[in-house]
Amino acid sequence: MPPLLAGLGIAFLIIWFTPNLRSAVLPKIDVSSRYSNTHMSFADAVEKASPAVVTIFSEGITSVPRFKRANTTQELGSGVIMSNDGYILTNYHVVNNADQIMVILTDGRIFNEVQVIGFDTVTDLALLKIDEQHLPVIPMDDTFNPRVGDVVLAIGNPLNLGQTITQGVISATGKKLTPDNSYSSLLQMDAAVNVGNSGGALINSNGTLVGLTSAQFRTRYNIDIQGISFAIPYSLAKEVMEKLKRDGRVVRGYLGFTGNAVDSTGKVVTDLYTKVVGLRVNNIDPLGPAWQSGMQDNDIIVKVAGNAVTNPQQTLKFIGNTRPGTILEFEAYRNTELLTFQVTVAKLESRTQ
Repeated sequence: MPPLLAGLGIAFLIIWFTPNLRSAVLPKIDVSSRYSNTHMSFADAVEKASPAVVTIFSEGITSVPRFKRANTTQELGSGVIMSNDGYILTNYHVVNNADQIMVILTDGRIFNEVQVIGFDTVTDLALLKIDEQHLPVIPMDDTFNPRVGDVVLAIGNPLNLGQTITQGVISATGKKLTPDNSYSSLLQMDAAVNVGNSGGALINSNGTLVGLTSAQFRTRYNIDIQGISFAIPYSLAKEVMEKLKRDGRVVRGYLGFTGNAVDSTGKVVTDLYTKVVGLRVNNIDPLGPAWQSGMQDNDIIVKVAGNAVTNPQQTLKFIGNTRPGTILEFEAYRNTELLTFQVTVAKLESRTQ
């Protein structure tokens, strides 16, 4: 036997039969740690956010012919307390045409005197107010930017079962439910959302508000949808809320077209990684501001008010936030020719639902 192996063998025997020496030389292995009771939990996030999520009941009386019994329509939804003095955001369709609105807090308090400060049909948001102070407020972070893959939790009162938590991930950002709605950018997720969740909170794993959930997509199409639900991003909801608090309504600029993001070859961009260089005009409104300035379908807008079009959502948001009557300069390619248009922004007329 080689001397090296013999020496290692003798050393092993000495260590093995000498407990004190063995404990000093050999590493300590905590077998119990493999069976630890620790686990992943979002309980802290839910505890922070859930007190600020309320249940909303609304009831409206429909007009009927004389001598016939009046009909009532009822809606169940949720809402999010945005300030400790009683401002609550919810979906517009939860309180649309309501004659009576009731807000129920998680601690059991009921408020029957609810004021509708204003609503916005474009984003399906409504701002309510109850007369109370020192209310629990949802945690908010203006610097948080939701990304695809983020874990999110939806808090609401689906089917009036009581406050319920569902979990999912953000599947996509910047989604539009209808092609003509360029002013409502939504988050797509796979957290379960049902009737009653509308207007509830979508939070991240820290308990911070990510958006307001909506069950309208599911009820609108009345089909069995699996793993697809939507939420209004917090940044958009906050912007609308501030306008409703200030003016009682949201005034948006209107140019009269929709558009698709395109790359340097003019091909429509369908992923998150291809560089966007312009916005291809489509569905142009005849007699609308863009048409009156000379724009046509398939023109590719590359600059708006001197700013390059690299993020279509930001561009459309800029247009929507422009005061009606303002003249904006557009640069666009028609085939290979670069054209300039002076467009007078009109007012977007809201549609009631």
